[in-house]
Amino acid sequence: MANKRIIPLAAMERLIKKAGAERVSEDAKASLRDILEEFGEEVSEAAIKFAVHAGRKTVKADDIKLATR
Repeated sequence: MANKRIIPLAAMERLIKKAGAERVSEDAKASLRDILEEFGEEVSEAAIKFAVHAGRKTVKADDIKLATR
C-alpha cells in the first residue's frame, strides 16, 4: 500500500479500548492499524485468487473465510 492508510486511528482506539485498555497511545493505534491493514491486504489477495479460480470476478464472503484458513 503506497503509504495511504485506510483504517482511521479512532477505530483502532475503539478496538483496543473494547479489549479492555483504559488509555491508548498514538503509537499503539498506528501499529495496530498497520498490522491489520497488512493482514487485510494479504487475505484479500488470497481471496481474489479463490474467486478467479472459481471463475468469478466478485469476491464473496466464503473466499475471505477460505483465505483466512
